[in-house]
Amino acid sequence: MTLETYLIYLATVLVFFAHPPGPSQILFMAGSMQHGPRRAMPIMAGDLSANAIQIMIAGFGLVGLVALSAGFFTAVKWAGIVYLIYLGLRMILTARTAPGAPAAPKRAALFRQGFVTSAANPYAVVFFAALFPQFIDPGIAVAPQVTILGLTYLVIDGVILILMGATAARLFTLLGSRFSRWSGIVSGTGLLIAAGLLALRGEPEASQ
Repeated sequence: MTLETYLIYLATVLVFFAHPPGPSQILFMAGSMQHGPRRAMPIMAGDLSANAIQIMIAGFGLVGLVALSAGFFTAVKWAGIVYLIYLGLRMILTARTAPGAPAAPKRAALFRQGFVTSAANPYAVVFFAALFPQFIDPGIAVAPQVTILGLTYLVIDGVILILMGATAARLFTLLGSRFSRWSGIVSGTGLLIAAGLLALRGEPEASQ
């Protein structure tokens, strides 16, 4: 992989992130507003850990099993949808009943939320499997190239999450404590919308 190819990959990933926040990003922004960016970091750690596993699956060519197994894909997809609905409704109900900002869950619980939200999106494996071959030179060792591409993606994803979380927390501070209830309602509604969008997406075509 040449430097030129790597720079094109960087540009491609940055363009990919130029879209409305996804479920994991909404979850981290919600955590940052409610508990502060530092307390919400386990959500990001869980998200990136799931992404790392998805990258390894795509890198080792196991995506074919995901694409060919319609039952497995559908089960993972709807498990993710149900979990997003659960988190969204819980955020809304908590915001409507709590007089102020809720206490931050334990780090393990936040990590689990971030990990499950990201891992339950099987489209990520298909995305990585479609993206990486465009920038890999088959004439040299593939594993180091997948590692470089994967780490680059995780770093960019992490930086963007931190910026989003800091922006959300700053917005919360500017709007004051009265916004604490609405932040949960807005964040929960965002997760419900994300679940609806995931449900409307079709299944990936099986490899021929």
